[in-house]
Amino acid sequence: MKITKIGFIGLGLIGASIAKKIKHDNPEIKIIATAKHEKTIIDAFNIELIDNNTLLPMKAFSECDCIFLCAPVKNNIEYLKDLKNIIKPSCIITDVGSTKTEIHENVSSLGLENNFIGGHPMTGSEKTGLANANRYLLENAYYIITPTEKTTKEQLNEFSKFVSSLGSIPLILDYKFHDHATAAISHLPHMIAFSLVSLIEEIDNNDQIMKTIAAGGFRDMTRIASSSPAMWQSICMSNTKEITNLMDKFVNRLNSLKKTLLKDPSSPDLFSYFENCKEYRDSMLIPVSNLQQMTYELYLDLVDEAGSIATIATILATNQISIKNIGIINNREFEEGVLRIEFYDELSLIKSKEILKSKNYTIYQRKS
Repeated sequence: MKITKIGFIGLGLIGASIAKKIKHDNPEIKIIATAKHEKTIIDAFNIELIDNNTLLPMKAFSECDCIFLCAPVKNNIEYLKDLKNIIKPSCIITDVGSTKTEIHENVSSLGLENNFIGGHPMTGSEKTGLANANRYLLENAYYIITPTEKTTKEQLNEFSKFVSSLGSIPLILDYKFHDHATAAISHLPHMIAFSLVSLIEEIDNNDQIMKTIAAGGFRDMTRIASSSPAMWQSICMSNTKEITNLMDKFVNRLNSLKKTLLKDPSSPDLFSYFENCKEYRDSMLIPVSNLQQMTYELYLDLVDEAGSIATIATILATNQISIKNIGIINNREFEEGVLRIEFYDELSLIKSKEILKSKNYTIYQRKS
């Protein structure tokens, strides 16, 4: 795959993260994009991620060597119809959606099997959009590739190499098995998380005590319930059968556990059940992302007076530095509370340290 021009249709968290990685490693490659909102395109142009500063019609993608479909599945299918008659014969269209059967069936009916290779980066965040994109997001993550019946070995090998160049681990699967597997390890957990949050909201008292004291276990299990509602409705629409079948199996499993608890919670069977689950969970090999590289943060003393955080934010904004996250933390690592500021990249972190030190702020080094 000789790639000189890449197109992105949709520029959210995944698409923008892929684009950032490509732009960093191959600045000579031209990247164009269009999205639902023009502001997304303007913002991407302003950070020199893409080469266009306005929304583009589909015909603008006619010379692309590769096109990433990064919109919800239903929208991607419509884009396929628009692209069918304008792409060059060698163009590879891929997507990043977490369901594959529906789009593969439409690819087949449109006669695009020679040009389409499905893709699903197994990464993400409850935070969405261009602002949260990071070129390290795909690093060491499995990237599932779902070829069509007409994908050649050469195409598959070249696309696998391309995925590897993003820092990901390519894994080739049949698209139907992909939907079954991801329904089990991704879609069902999201349904459970949404349901658990809904349950707690319903049974909490007027003072919202449960919400107030919600700690590690609840927060860990329900973090993914903060994901995009639009995206998850789209996923449910395109993988309904697999998701509902697994929901039935999960309900049966939960009812079985309930019967065991009612019968005898001191039973060896219950202990054995917990033990087996623990062993299986502990045996999972989960790729470790390069989290150190992904986190650019500093800690500094905060003057205890009104407007102190706003003053720091203004100083950084005046110097064209964007803040990813900011907040006061209190823990045993620091004798007193300090302000934690997180940035999008290392250059912003270095520049911020210099500026804040010049303003006589005390910067702390976090202990390893």
